[in-house]
Amino acid sequence: MPDRKLAIVTGASTGIGRELARCAAEDGCDLIICANEAAIEDAARDLRQHGGQVEVVQADLSTEEGVLTLWHQVGAREVDYLMANAGLTLGHAFVDQDWPRVREMIGLNVLGTTLLLHRALPRMQARGEGRVLVTGSIAGFMPGSYQAVYNASKAYLDSLAYALNDEMKEHGVTVTCLMPGPVDTPIFDRGEMRDSVMGETSLKDTPEHTARAGFEAMKAGKAGMTPGLMNKLITSFAGVIPDTVLARMNRWMSETDEDKAKSS
Repeated sequence: MPDRKLAIVTGASTGIGRELARCAAEDGCDLIICANEAAIEDAARDLRQHGGQVEVVQADLSTEEGVLTLWHQVGAREVDYLMANAGLTLGHAFVDQDWPRVREMIGLNVLGTTLLLHRALPRMQARGEGRVLVTGSIAGFMPGSYQAVYNASKAYLDSLAYALNDEMKEHGVTVTCLMPGPVDTPIFDRGEMRDSVMGETSLKDTPEHTARAGFEAMKAGKAGMTPGLMNKLITSFAGVIPDTVLARMNRWMSETDEDKAKSS
């Protein structure tokens, strides 16, 4: 149907991304969903139950080639909603992390997201409308001891999203930064952090609640959204508590049993 909006969602195979895609499908959007794993096909089958068109791109968005593969699928079409959600985390001390995994995380969280925005925003600006959601994190507000590169990448995304929102809003385009706290997704398993305090806590938010809050904030054109009272308090205190204390707090939340054994 020609009046259906087109939404792009990255990292849509699981977690927040899959729920963001569900929000868009329920809102009557056609979808282009992307992830670097076969589970994206399962997500597509689920999303098609809502009646819209769902196109699948399986690509590695940590590489320029992967981002351009996704953009080639978009073609000349106008994008109404872009939800740049794909991301990785990685636990352990910086010196114990394998460089290929560090490089992959920087490629996905920072370079891939930036390139996708650089492709989409000029087209939205020329059209004079569009909504973008970038999945940052409250982790961007604190030095990430035992999660150092991840927190640094989220600080970059948080800052980038707010800056781009200021640049684009006069052109009818908004960029919303979604900044959740810990969310119950497979990211902790993939980042080797399941046995950390953060990975084990039962206080993690749900992907459904996080995605819904982000999607509605994006549609409303808000600059930022941090779901949950506790997460809002953390971001408020982050500007007051010394960075040395914040780094130690992050270490307490992120250090795994393996890390503790190495440092003892």
